[in-house]
Amino acid sequence: MGKIVLAAKTTHVPTMLLSEMDGPLKGCREAAIEGHREIGRRAREAGADTFVVLDTHWLVNAGYHINANHRFKGTFASHEFPQFIKDLDYEYEGNAALGNLMAETATNNGVYTLSHQVESLDLEYGTLVPMRYMNEDKAMKVVSVAAWCTVHSHASTRTLGASIGEAIAKSDSNVALIASGSLSHHIWPNDIYAENNGTFTISSEFNRQVDLRVLELWQQGDIETFLKMLPDYAEFCDGEGDMHDTVMLFAALGWDKYKGKGEIITDYFPSSGTGQTNVVFSLDD
Repeated sequence: MGKIVLAAKTTHVPTMLLSEMDGPLKGCREAAIEGHREIGRRAREAGADTFVVLDTHWLVNAGYHINANHRFKGTFASHEFPQFIKDLDYEYEGNAALGNLMAETATNNGVYTLSHQVESLDLEYGTLVPMRYMNEDKAMKVVSVAAWCTVHSHASTRTLGASIGEAIAKSDSNVALIASGSLSHHIWPNDIYAENNGTFTISSEFNRQVDLRVLELWQQGDIETFLKMLPDYAEFCDGEGDMHDTVMLFAALGWDKYKGKGEIITDYFPSSGTGQTNVVFSLDD
């Protein structure tokens, strides 16, 4: 029997890669990078053999999709920010059996989901950035789930998330489940980005205050209240990918039956108008 052995909501801001390089942003995201490394360490200590990443940078328009290649290998450049992420080599072992089981379980539960073994289907940076730091030794397998869901309801995504949890329990995999996406996600308008020092600021004080309240609820273990506000939070604070990654995460953990708490691994920080953090959620032994 498989198990979710770690669950987290994490950032994937591209400035983490720039933080590694010589230049004006060198070191600027060290806290976020170290947060990812700490999550990777915890995943290993918990016995994880597979990362399942719920990726808000993989956009889909019909159905739900899982990238479950047997192996991932390539060189990535971001179409969104080619000046930030380019010539990024990656290579990871996949877990096709788990991806297939997740898709089969979701489809049987009434939510049409496809698992793909397509060699030319590459990974998006919502998966690649966390894996760069959490899975530096490439020892763990990777499965990526599309979580930028443009025409999908939170209700159907909740069924997918619950099915992911069900499939993991039926599998022989110990999984670190990563919801890869921001909190609020109102990016600065291009024409005023520079004048607001956009890389290091939030675009909306309302969004910042709601983000901070969400973190309080998570730390207090008041997940029931958070789930009640989640649809409005995603809408009014421009949640990344409509926060389908977060819906999947909590559904996999049991939704309102989940009684754990969030532990902030990386303090809240603004990035290009958005709110970012790394949070690990407690699990029953």
